[in-house]
Amino acid sequence: MAQISDLSNITKALAGDAPASSDYDLNSDVSLPPGRKLKPAAVLMPIIECADGPRVILTKRSARLKHHPGQIAFPGGKVDDSDADAVAAALRESQEEIGLAPENVEILGCLPSHETVTSYTVSPFVGRVKAPFVPTPEAGEVAEVFSVPLTFLLEPANFRIERRRWQGVWRSFYVAPYGPYYIWGATARMLKGLADRVQS
Repeated sequence: MAQISDLSNITKALAGDAPASSDYDLNSDVSLPPGRKLKPAAVLMPIIECADGPRVILTKRSARLKHHPGQIAFPGGKVDDSDADAVAAALRESQEEIGLAPENVEILGCLPSHETVTSYTVSPFVGRVKAPFVPTPEAGEVAEVFSVPLTFLLEPANFRIERRRWQGVWRSFYVAPYGPYYIWGATARMLKGLADRVQS
């Protein structure tokens, strides 16, 4: 495996302060109640070196799932009581969902928390995959594991705003289509946050 490309720009960007994000960022008409209770969750943005340069690993959720079927997502999930902390949850879920061993990940940093419409507060961790591995999708939950060039995801111009009706109301959100994959919602918003910080 070739030496992974220099990721110091990402590490530097993650070290700075930035405001939290949410699924409501583009919808100023939404008034969120103070004191609302959010469930903790964590995801991993795994960066792996490939022949064409570093790429970010993503998953396509199974169409049979009750929540977010068929959507593009990072490996991750809710923080369990047995997890030492949020990063431990992200690494555990990544191993369960795509077979990525925790010891094969170097955490580069964390993006600000992201609030979802499903009442989760998500901690997004960025990690470098240290050695090659063969993804093993979790049966019943992950339909596909794929990757997108990091250079594509770090270009803010590759993100655009779309909207659709949700629960009878128009809602705007970020999208970053790549080939047959429609990256949108919370996943696109967190990636847009990383792109903005690296380019600023």
